[in-house]
Amino acid sequence: MANDFFMWFIIFWVCVLLFFMSVGGFFMFRKFLKVLPKEDGKSKLDWQNHYVDSSRHLWTEDSKVFLDQLVSPVPTAFRDIAKHSIAARIGQVALEAQADQVTRDHCIEGYILATPKRDYKSLTSFLEKQAIDYSAYKHLLQ
Repeated sequence: MANDFFMWFIIFWVCVLLFFMSVGGFFMFRKFLKVLPKEDGKSKLDWQNHYVDSSRHLWTEDSKVFLDQLVSPVPTAFRDIAKHSIAARIGQVALEAQADQVTRDHCIEGYILATPKRDYKSLTSFLEKQAIDYSAYKHLLQ
């Protein structure tokens, strides 16, 4: 009887450990794919760093506070990573528009473009809850 319990206990923990290692491996593999160079020789992370560094002087205090508001629904453990990738996309939008500073419109457009399609429902509900007008960018949500 005790041996059966111990055997099932070990099998249970083997399954739990395999599950957690699989989940961790999945996220490590996704991170690995971001580091691989594209056709132009730069990886996705290289481009993100480029846009963040190139647009650093365009950010105002208002736009930084607005970015913090936009990333507030992201869980704390992932907030810094999300903030960096969203800031990179916002910086890209501002640089391509040749703007003098990052505005709320750049932030909204970059936030929508940086968000995966699977999260559009939560994105729109968050923007509506915060009373942020995104009607000019509804075409990006298609």
